[in-house]
Amino acid sequence: MIYVGIDIGSTASKVVARKEDSTSKFVIPTGWSSKETASTIVERLMEDEIDVESDEVIVGATGYGRVAVDFADYVVTEITCHGKGGYEMVGKNCTIVDIGGQDTKIIKIENGFVSDFLMNDKCSAGTGKFIEVMANRLGVSIDDLFNLAMEGEILPISSLCTVFAESEIINYIGEGRSRADIAAGVVDSVAGKVAQLFSKFANSEYVVLTGGLSHSKFFADSLSKKIKLPVNTSEDGRYAGALGVSLIAESKYNKEK
Repeated sequence: MIYVGIDIGSTASKVVARKEDSTSKFVIPTGWSSKETASTIVERLMEDEIDVESDEVIVGATGYGRVAVDFADYVVTEITCHGKGGYEMVGKNCTIVDIGGQDTKIIKIENGFVSDFLMNDKCSAGTGKFIEVMANRLGVSIDDLFNLAMEGEILPISSLCTVFAESEIINYIGEGRSRADIAAGVVDSVAGKVAQLFSKFANSEYVVLTGGLSHSKFFADSLSKKIKLPVNTSEDGRYAGALGVSLIAESKYNKEK
């Protein structure tokens, strides 16, 4: 059997395919249409000789665009999947900080199950979309923004709204402030907003960063200073949701056999 997990986020779509002796994964931009993204994922899986129509392939879907995956055998909510995948990666009780393109989730895992969570889906100011918008305003990629931020001095960005925060950045640009200092302010602003959401979980013993920013040690260090706890990173952290839904799909399938 092959268990495929598909996590269609607002910015990027992640796929994990688990076979008995191997695991493959890939990520693609979501683009404007989750439906088209799902079709592209099918084509990519076929390149690896994985046919989603086969009785030997079980598909689970989660994320912002999960309803667009009309070939999925199981559709599961994000919190459950990110909790399952994060726990599988860490292997112990933990608090997961998942920063997605559209929302930020804080998920507490105890004995392998979600015991509590908070989700910010009202404003993009503490999400990956905020960083993407500000990187575009500065004319750099997201990775370049982090590299710049490492060299800069933090300029305060006080606005809680992305639109008004962008206006602050435009003012800084007009004043001739350096891109490095503005970039440092952007990263500090996002870390601060995530830290506010995290405050309920201040007694956490182990914190792990997942989502699109999980590869950035600089952001993890910035967040760590805000919450006064070590924040652990993983190169595969962005695949937590896809891994989680593949595991859940396997469990559901085996129970129904």
